[in-house]
Amino acid sequence: MDFQKFVDGFQTMTCIMSVENLGNGKYGEIRIVAGNKAYIDSIENMPDMPAALSKKFVPNSLYQNYFPHDTNFEYFCYSSAVLKKPQHSYVHPERFDFWFNLFSLPLDADDGKLCYCTYTQEITHESETSKMTNVSHDTAAEVLSTCIKLRGTTDFKTTMREVIKDIRNICGAAYCAILNMDVMSSKCSLLCEDVSDEFRKTNYKEDWFTDDFYNIAVTWDEVIGGSNCIILKSRDDMEIIKEKNPIWYNSLISSNINSIVLFPLKAGYELLGYIWATNFDTEKTMHIKETLELTTFFLASEISSYQMFDRFRILSTVDLLTGVLNRNEMNNRVMQLSLDDRPGRKNIGIVFADLNGLKRMNDAHGHSAGDKLIRDAAKILKEIFPSNEIYRAGGDEFMILMRDVKLSQLEDYVRQIKEKADATENVSFAVGVCVEEDSQNVYDAMKTADVNMYEDKNLYYQKYPELKRS
Repeated sequence: MDFQKFVDGFQTMTCIMSVENLGNGKYGEIRIVAGNKAYIDSIENMPDMPAALSKKFVPNSLYQNYFPHDTNFEYFCYSSAVLKKPQHSYVHPERFDFWFNLFSLPLDADDGKLCYCTYTQEITHESETSKMTNVSHDTAAEVLSTCIKLRGTTDFKTTMREVIKDIRNICGAAYCAILNMDVMSSKCSLLCEDVSDEFRKTNYKEDWFTDDFYNIAVTWDEVIGGSNCIILKSRDDMEIIKEKNPIWYNSLISSNINSIVLFPLKAGYELLGYIWATNFDTEKTMHIKETLELTTFFLASEISSYQMFDRFRILSTVDLLTGVLNRNEMNNRVMQLSLDDRPGRKNIGIVFADLNGLKRMNDAHGHSAGDKLIRDAAKILKEIFPSNEIYRAGGDEFMILMRDVKLSQLEDYVRQIKEKADATENVSFAVGVCVEEDSQNVYDAMKTADVNMYEDKNLYYQKYPELKRS
């Protein structure tokens, strides 16, 4: 076949690829045999195109002469040239600021071990939704099912557990999970996971997710290497992990992992986390890739929205200076208790702790010193009441709310507050407490605790009249 004449019949950027078939699912060199004018110009003469490693096109060159090594691209070409399956993909490799709409058709021109296919690409700076939907019926149905679940949920985490189970089944995988990444705090968290019964019985390690797992996950971007994902179908393929992260590789091998597909989840340029599946059905590799390429787009959007909502919720309920709950949340909680008329209500304990000397600190050293004093006071209360509701009721006043508590316990807490404050340089509290047997009487408990707190404050200023507020 005259490959140059054949490829010149295309107007869109098109070339002919050759793939060396080594048998048993393995391949060797992949070369760009010939390219039409539009394709060659994209390498040599078009500055607005993705920059090639070499600006001079030479027929029958290794593709790595022009673009970095990419296992996804290689399998795309292998599936078309060797397996004789038409291929389509719409992707945004991280190393390029472009979206690629890719097509490949197998050619009946094999020559010994060399197998051939076309490779056509359209490139745009912005994504085009219509091209994302150009998928098979099975893929569209699976992705649509996921979208319906996500959009209709009132319990995000429960729904995500259902979604990850569906994705594991689509992949025919032993294990599937989504990991959240917080780059700012260098921490990660497991959002959801699903394990096959067989894998759980034989190789699953319950304690695999350790406190320092972020140190492994942060290297995944390098392993993906600028592509949009990484798909490794065998232990031989997984040698790329061994080269870049031997610790992670050894962990996978010790868990009897033979294959892995890993996709980053991104909203714009922000990395939200990763989704991955292990020991997947390698016969379904291209279907898995097509499904996850589209599914991750929606998953990332939903995770981003959930995280944004969670941040707004925190902003609306947490006092940003101290990290304890704010007055608005206190009012909501107190109203909720006061309206609760269900039988079997427990008692309610209230502690009011008001800082002594805040005004004097502000007048003498400025508001930044006063803010530090408030933060130091909140730190003491969080140490004493780690599992109770602490509210910043006002500028220098805190309220602690407890259920099913005795007055003797509150009095012991008062002693602890005083002792910890005395051990500091500047923190001093006036404290008042009250217990009401019926939590519906929470307002009465607050009034009594407030009166007791001011009595304690008066005793403090009688002892230290020079510190009395003006």
